[in-house]
Amino acid sequence: MPEEIIESRKKIVEIMKEKGENPYPHKFEVSSSLDKIRQKYEKPVSDKEFSIKGKIKRVSKKEDKYVIRLADLNQPVEIQVIISQSAGKFAPNQLISFKGKLQRIEGKLTLVAESVVEDGEDVYTVKKEFDLDPGREFVSVAGRLVALRDQGKAAFGHIQDADGKLQIYLRKDTLGEDNYRKAMDILDVGDIIGVKGELFRTMTGELTVEVKEFQLLSKSLRALPEKWHGLKDVELRYRHRYIDLIANPKAREIFKIRSKAIKSLREFLESKGFMEVETPILQTVASGAMAKPFITHHNALDMDMYLRIAPELYLKMLVVGGFNRVYEIGRNFRNEGIDTTHNPEFTMVEFYAAYMDYNDLMELTEELFRKILLDTVGSLKITWEGQELDFSKPFRRLPFFDALKEKTGKDKDFFLDEQKARSFAKEVGIPKAEELTHLKLLDKLFEHFIEEDLVQPTFVIDFPKILSPLAKTHRNDPDLVERFELIVNRQELANAYTELNDPEDQRERFLQQLKEKAAGDEEAMDIDENFLMALEYGLPPTGGEGIGIDRLVMMLTDSSSIREVILFPTLRPEQD
Repeated sequence: MPEEIIESRKKIVEIMKEKGENPYPHKFEVSSSLDKIRQKYEKPVSDKEFSIKGKIKRVSKKEDKYVIRLADLNQPVEIQVIISQSAGKFAPNQLISFKGKLQRIEGKLTLVAESVVEDGEDVYTVKKEFDLDPGREFVSVAGRLVALRDQGKAAFGHIQDADGKLQIYLRKDTLGEDNYRKAMDILDVGDIIGVKGELFRTMTGELTVEVKEFQLLSKSLRALPEKWHGLKDVELRYRHRYIDLIANPKAREIFKIRSKAIKSLREFLESKGFMEVETPILQTVASGAMAKPFITHHNALDMDMYLRIAPELYLKMLVVGGFNRVYEIGRNFRNEGIDTTHNPEFTMVEFYAAYMDYNDLMELTEELFRKILLDTVGSLKITWEGQELDFSKPFRRLPFFDALKEKTGKDKDFFLDEQKARSFAKEVGIPKAEELTHLKLLDKLFEHFIEEDLVQPTFVIDFPKILSPLAKTHRNDPDLVERFELIVNRQELANAYTELNDPEDQRERFLQQLKEKAAGDEEAMDIDENFLMALEYGLPPTGGEGIGIDRLVMMLTDSSSIREVILFPTLRPEQD
């Protein structure tokens, strides 16, 4: 069947070309985007409750709801009402009043009703306030044809772009017999079309273009998948994201929110005096984070290079060079497993500020997250995977070893003893505890005992030095470093520390990393002599932080998988 559809649509293209018509024209003059038209004539609905009276014209069922067309008692105007089936029985011609809140659902002003009441405002009065009269304004608009219903002498359809849909109305009397038949013959759902005509409202209040002229702008040779509205096939959605974006308004909304979040982040950092910079993605040393790198080869230089695992060392070298506040938003690459929170290439922001420490960064991070939340979702209280999260309160601060002691009864000295930590890890069932290095044991024990309980925004602070080769030794405890991770809903969203700026101490930490690598830890860092030389010129007291953009967007959009928030996530090649 798909091949038959392709051949049928190719035939339309051939016939048009034979007639001297171009099914793929170079240009179409657009007077306005669909979104701007809606903004002009559709007033935003408020959170206010309304009671609306009228006569039921039609009742249909959708899942556990009734969808009702409620007509005004005197004017030829209707409003859509959605109400739970548990609210009672409803029938055509019934005089009734509903109470609820207004929403716009698929382009229609809709009362989402909670109850039946005694009286209310006329349908016409409410509609007049929120659905403005377009006055037959002439427009020229374009989009993908996502619906078309031929009724013989007229047809209704919808065109769609990134911001929504607009109804189009084709009439034989308006277009003429030949042009109307041509439209029905050559247009298919999926085509990109341009239309020119006058704006009006249907009886149900839907903003509509009465088409005076139309033009095929790009023929869709492939039909959209069956039941493409709200496409559910996860593999298809990720592998062919363009279909997902056509089919799923939620997918489009996720990536709009992502764009807003990055814009908000930039605005915040710029307002604090940070300068955006770019550093190399191809690097000669795999360092700056504990992760297994991707290796590539530079032919002209005949040398192996690494895709960066972090921009950290380069950004700190810029602080050495006198740029006291710098940040970079960019892709990092780590040759690790793929799961719901990890993708081999991902986006991070890293920022560094001279004369700040990790305490300053905690204050800055709270302020930053609140701005991003307000700019993107408009609230400091959100839901992520069923968890109610509150960012309005000061974030909890939880010392690493205090948290472990509270859960296990064992203190810092116990866990810093490698043999005791290993035996305990085996006892509590940490996988491959016998093979893990000491630092990996500590990391896994913390995940096992602590992370599961960290739902509300929490700064886990004061990590063991062995886990943090680039962080400055804690001013009050030589076994610790001044570092925090921001954990929200059991996910690490940010990692920061007071930066280590003693070049001799940093060299010793790198040497310890080489020992870890020799012991089998593929994620241990290499020594970067260029970075050590930069430290010898003097890095001022500095605080630095990295925030995972993908996980941040997961939280903002209530997504359970990182693949939902990456436009083209890494997938296995599709089998023939």
